[in-house]
Amino acid sequence: MPADLRARLARWETLTVFLLLVAVLYGIASAPDFATGENFNALTSDVVEIAIIALPLTFVIIAGEIDLSVASVLGLASALLGALWDAGWAMELIIPAVLLAGAVAGALNGVLVTRLGLPSLAVTIGTLALYRGLAFVILGDKAVADFPDRFTNLGFGTFAGTQIPNPLVLFAVLAVVFGFVLHRTTIGRSVFAIGANEEAARFSGLRVKRIKFWLFVVSGAISALAGIVFTFRFASARADNGTGLELSVVACVLLGGVSIFGGRGTIAGVVAAVFLLGTIRNALTLNDVSADVLTIVTGGLLLFSVLGPSLARRVREELARRREQTAVPSTHPITTPGGGEA
Repeated sequence: MPADLRARLARWETLTVFLLLVAVLYGIASAPDFATGENFNALTSDVVEIAIIALPLTFVIIAGEIDLSVASVLGLASALLGALWDAGWAMELIIPAVLLAGAVAGALNGVLVTRLGLPSLAVTIGTLALYRGLAFVILGDKAVADFPDRFTNLGFGTFAGTQIPNPLVLFAVLAVVFGFVLHRTTIGRSVFAIGANEEAARFSGLRVKRIKFWLFVVSGAISALAGIVFTFRFASARADNGTGLELSVVACVLLGGVSIFGGRGTIAGVVAAVFLLGTIRNALTLNDVSADVLTIVTGGLLLFSVLGPSLARRVREELARRREQTAVPSTHPITTPGGGEA
């Protein structure tokens, strides 16, 4: 087997795709309704907000940081959308305002991390609570649901008469854009360099703090976009929309092969992981598995996504070390029958 093919097969992303195929086969075998257009629509619709948020979070984690406030930004965006609509604003003005609010929320995270030097884990745990609290301040515990059909159809309508949800088309476009930026531009190479060795990246001339700041801004803006999609898909703006969604988003990013320590990952792997999680949850739901078990499955996948790549990397390193030891010729002198060295 060629070395490059063997290297591709050994990648974590390949395992994720294999597990996705296994999950699809399990769904087909265990649930008669799994392989239907209606179920495809339901499966993809259930994970589309997770998928959208996972794209910028991939950049953040590859750069060696974390953003746990993404689901709260989604809820804040939903609450702000509902409050502004309730106040009589035109939707054409509300959507840019909500996206701007998400970018500001991300900018606050970026400033606290890059300018004050605070750890992103602690910062975004704090803003997770802050932004969710702001959502309840803005909208309270009520729901706003009287949105125009032309907007709600963007959330739960289908594309060109197919069973493909409109938000899935949006995600596909974003995935192509984010994938191109990460893997084909200097921005992406800079993100990888920062995550692999921040000190070396700084000495090589990269504006590390500025890059990280903008990664948080984009994460906030795209999370707000996911909040808009979520609101239109359920035709309901609520302050508690998306509660707990950050667990699934982080699980998908790490399960897709992105290293929690930064410096490694692919958009393709994350996309495969999103649909792996969605397929597993959908198949289990069709088999009448409770929501509590689905939460346990999500947590288990998160643990697996953290431990699996680390263990796989250690196994590969150990095998490589043993191959090197076997390949090194003996340095002991060869003694001739006469007693001298050859």
